[in-house]
Amino acid sequence: MGAFPAPNRFATKDTTFLVHERRITKSVNFDGPMRAMIQIAKEQVALLETAHRLEWEGFEDLAKGSLIDAETLYERAKENYYLSSDEARELGLIARLGSEKFDQ
Repeated sequence: MGAFPAPNRFATKDTTFLVHERRITKSVNFDGPMRAMIQIAKEQVALLETAHRLEWEGFEDLAKGSLIDAETLYERAKENYYLSSDEARELGLIARLGSEKFDQ
């Protein structure tokens, strides 16, 4: 949703949004020369750091132009933040409900 500016976001009246953290399930098996294993570990850390940066940028994009800041969204997302389309509109996360007319 954050890929679109808030004025271009809309939802139907019965929409429920879920804002959550990214999740990953991954096993890393270390089997081989130490130097190679260090490189694998560094690559996995880089993957996690990049994923975290992209996640944060997504929260910033979602919050931009709304009444809620990215930090608050991020904190609420840790526990799966559900909100109705009315709540999303009141917070400025969406511009309108699908049944409303466009401003001319």
